[in-house]
Amino acid sequence: MSYQKTACITFLGNPYLDSRIVNLIDSLKQNGILVKVVAFDWQTPDFVTVKGDVTIYKLTKQSFSPWFYIKFLFLLFKALKNIKADYYFAEDIYVLPTTSFFAKHRKAKLYYNSRELYSHIGGLKDKKSVQMLISLVEKFYINKPDYVLVTGELDAEYLTHIYGITNTLLLRNLPSYKKPEEIIDFRAKYNIPENKLIVLYQGVLLKGRGIPLMLKALKELPDVVFVIIGEGIYRKEFEKEAEDLGVKNRVFFTGPVAHEKLLNYTAGADVGIALIENISLSYFYALPNKLFEYIMVEVPVLVTNLPQMKSVVENYRVGEFITNEEPEEIIRIIKKWQKSPGILENYKKNCALASKELNWQAEFDKVKKILLT
Repeated sequence: MSYQKTACITFLGNPYLDSRIVNLIDSLKQNGILVKVVAFDWQTPDFVTVKGDVTIYKLTKQSFSPWFYIKFLFLLFKALKNIKADYYFAEDIYVLPTTSFFAKHRKAKLYYNSRELYSHIGGLKDKKSVQMLISLVEKFYINKPDYVLVTGELDAEYLTHIYGITNTLLLRNLPSYKKPEEIIDFRAKYNIPENKLIVLYQGVLLKGRGIPLMLKALKELPDVVFVIIGEGIYRKEFEKEAEDLGVKNRVFFTGPVAHEKLLNYTAGADVGIALIENISLSYFYALPNKLFEYIMVEVPVLVTNLPQMKSVVENYRVGEFITNEEPEEIIRIIKKWQKSPGILENYKKNCALASKELNWQAEFDKVKKILLT
């Protein structure tokens, strides 16, 4: 293919483990745009730096490591010096300042992906000084982009209210429309009996994502197993909690799964959970891609009573939400489903219908003329 224009995507993370970036790359290429990516990985075991159109630098991070951020910024600046693009996509607040500098220098269009309310993410709820620093950075730079991409309507309302911007553009974290090619059989893989209900969590293993809630509920749900896809700094803590609760034999950690294979795993579950806890403003507004990935492969969902997730569940009737963040609520709903399997079957049918609308291709088509002119 002959490319007429170039886009540069920057991201403090591994793009191959981020479905939003993978989908963005595909969509840009399908529209005749050459894509360059500058990204970073510090979590994948034994990862080594790769360079090319998709460059991913290996970083090392300790519990508190100023050197991590110094090296990250140095490598990002050095890489962007050698990339001349027509469009720059800053995929998080951490890459925005440097990416903004080069976009302005190249007289190119700049898009900032506010995929979270960064000064209010759950991991910073007890770090007021860091929250303040991120707020100051965002306040200074958020007026630089041509558009601020948001993943939910409430995020746009918040940013407009706080910063007075009027250039937000909704681009939700939806999966590409495709059905699994080969469903992973968790029952065969982990020797799970047929009568056991498989509940799935997929995503980064962080606090505030409802994993401890599900582990506690598991004690009262002997016919339920819990499969966890993903990696993160709290994995060992969650493994220990499962052991302490006496449910370790019904909890299975798969580790990270590459984006192109993920839906094959997702489809192997009976229920998918997005039990994000209301521990920060960013989490309160959460509308995670895992919710839509469950829907895409027709896996009914169980979510927390947060406004944007609740709206999807109610509008498309693809599952249910708990009314409070207590294990008893999870237990109540799952026991109801086990008693009446027809409920989950109806939700599965609704997921199939919803997936035809809730997919990346349909979502990107709404904005591509705005972004790529």
